[in-house]
Amino acid sequence: MKILVVYEPGELGEALLSRLDATGLEPTPLLLSRPSDVALDQLQSWVEPCFDMVINAITGADPEKAEQAPEETRHRLYDLPVALAQRAAFHAIAMMSLSSCQVFDGRKQQAYIASNPGNPLSVLGRCQWDCEQALRSHLPRHLILRVGWSLARFMERISRHDSTEILYLSSRYQGQPTPWPDCARAMTAIVQQLDCGAEAWGTYQYAASETVSLYDLGLALLDQFPVNQRPHLVDEEATWMRLEPANAVLNCRKIRYTFGVQQLSWSPTIAAPEA
Repeated sequence: MKILVVYEPGELGEALLSRLDATGLEPTPLLLSRPSDVALDQLQSWVEPCFDMVINAITGADPEKAEQAPEETRHRLYDLPVALAQRAAFHAIAMMSLSSCQVFDGRKQQAYIASNPGNPLSVLGRCQWDCEQALRSHLPRHLILRVGWSLARFMERISRHDSTEILYLSSRYQGQPTPWPDCARAMTAIVQQLDCGAEAWGTYQYAASETVSLYDLGLALLDQFPVNQRPHLVDEEATWMRLEPANAVLNCRKIRYTFGVQQLSWSPTIAAPEA
C-alpha cells in the first residue's frame, strides 16, 4: 500500500512514519512546516493517483491556543483536510484523518461512543466536527480517528509554571491522556488491517486505557519535576477550562473489535522534561 502521510513537525508525525516504515508499507512523507500557510491548490496537487491512501496527521490538541487564532485553526483543521479529501475522492483514494474528544460538550454521563454526534464548546472542537462531517459527505472510503487528551499538552502546560505560581486543574474534568506515540501505534495497526483487505470505513476512537481527572493527572505529572520547580496545584477551575468538555472519556470498544487495537496505559510513558 502506497500512503501519502501529511504531517507537521512534532512527535506524532515522526512516530507514525517510523512505525509505518517498519511494517513494509510504502509511506511517502509530506512535511508541512507551517500548515496554516499552505495554499489549498498546491496541497491538492500533491495527492497523486499512485497513492492508495492519504493520512492527514495534522491535528490540534489545545482549545485555548485555537481560540487565539481561529482563522489559522480553521485552515489547519478544516480547509486543509477537506481539500485533501476532495482530491482523494477525485482519484478514488482512501483517507484517514484525526479528530478528538473536543468535538463533544462533556454533558454525557457515560463514555462517548463513536456514533455520538458532536456538540463542541470551542473553535478547535467546531473545526474538527465540521471536518468530520465534510469527510463523511465527500469521501466514502474515509476513516476518522478521534483521540483522547494529548498527554504532551498537559505536560507542556505544567512546564510553563514555576514554583512561585499556582496551577489550577479541576477534578471535575475527566479524560484519558494519550501519548502521541501510542496514537501512532493505533493508526499504524488500522492501516495494516486495511492493507489486508478490511473494508471497515467510518469513525473510530482511541484513547489510553486509564481514565483520570485533570487534578490527578496534574499530581502524576508533577512527580516528574524536581520539587523546587513544581507549581502549587489547586483543585479549582481555571478560565481556560470553559472550553473543555467536563467528560472527555471515549469508549474504544469499536476500534478493538474491528481492528484488534488494545488500549495501553499512559502512566508508564511519562518522564521528566530535560533540564
